[in-house]
Amino acid sequence: MMVLHRDRKKIEHAHFVDLEKFLRDDDLLVLNNSRVLPARHFSDDGKIEFLCLEKTAPCHWKALVKPSRKFGKGIATFIQGVRAEAGEIFADGPREIVLSDDIDLQHGGAMPLPPYIKRSAVVDRRYKAEDEARYQTVFAKYEGSLAAPTAGLHFTPQILGALPHVFITLHVGMATFRPVKVEDITQHQMHPERFSISPGSAEAIARARRIVAIGTTTVRVLESVKRRFGKIQASQGETNIFIYPPFQFRVVDVLLTNFHLPRSTLLMLVSAFAGRELILRAYEEAVRERYRFFSYGDCMLIL
Repeated sequence: MMVLHRDRKKIEHAHFVDLEKFLRDDDLLVLNNSRVLPARHFSDDGKIEFLCLEKTAPCHWKALVKPSRKFGKGIATFIQGVRAEAGEIFADGPREIVLSDDIDLQHGGAMPLPPYIKRSAVVDRRYKAEDEARYQTVFAKYEGSLAAPTAGLHFTPQILGALPHVFITLHVGMATFRPVKVEDITQHQMHPERFSISPGSAEAIARARRIVAIGTTTVRVLESVKRRFGKIQASQGETNIFIYPPFQFRVVDVLLTNFHLPRSTLLMLVSAFAGRELILRAYEEAVRERYRFFSYGDCMLIL
């Protein structure tokens, strides 16, 4: 675990088991308890991969398809023995899938591992049980995510049980992992993602002296609700907040996060929180010190 001290512009190296040493007695951890859907499927011949985003109508699904050239409009394949035909491309990029039978494509598949973890369909099926255990936080509860809130993957029940904490829920969708492709980042459009805060969590967060957000998804929920209502209160809805420098954080005091992909909204959020220069220096040091990046990688605590 890399530790960034924003006030002193200092970088320190530690381990995640040391987390409690960097926290105060009156800190409250806020974690995202969304559960990842097994929504990743392969065609029965193993040649096409589908990440099924949502059901749009009976037998109609919206999905990310890879490789897309093998599933152009009118082309058909089979998923779990059901005929699947390619429909139109949605305005935001995914492809429509039209099924011959109304099966649930957000269940019964594999974990939607990040695209940089490359496996064949055969190997993917072999690791299915292991991925279901590893690509899910130990506190995951409410199904709905298409990617794991990866900062939470570092916790064991023992570490979490020793620290004051509450949960919020944000179901991770395209907004979290879609890269920024425009030169003017203010033109980047975030897809809405569903969230909720329970009355108990809202009350605890409102009382807390210092908020430690576990992951960027937690940050987005807290800062969205504060801007919407002027305070943290029990609520549910959607957020498409895009946090990038400069941004005034009104709720989050400390952030635990992983090391993110270039040109990602996640990296821009972290840069807004810690300052772009400090983040660039931290990432350079992380490369030198051989930190592991991305979903299954190491973490950064920003104080």
